[in-house]
Amino acid sequence: MKWFKKEPEQKSFDRENQRAVLKCSICTGEQVAGFKDVRTGRFDEVMLIRNGSDLDYFKKQYGVEEITKEY
Repeated sequence: MKWFKKEPEQKSFDRENQRAVLKCSICTGEQVAGFKDVRTGRFDEVMLIRNGSDLDYFKKQYGVEEITKEY
């Protein structure tokens, strides 16, 4: 039985060439967290953000302090 919630394990990404981005849809309000390559502009989706706790989980999981929003 699990009594306590497991802390997210720390994952890594290329901090020199990628930055954390929250892509937001203007029409539906859907938000997707991921990483954008600074050189090519390619976006890699990581997870769907449904509420504030999902965003906090993403930040803890990857050790990210700041996320920029793109529409």
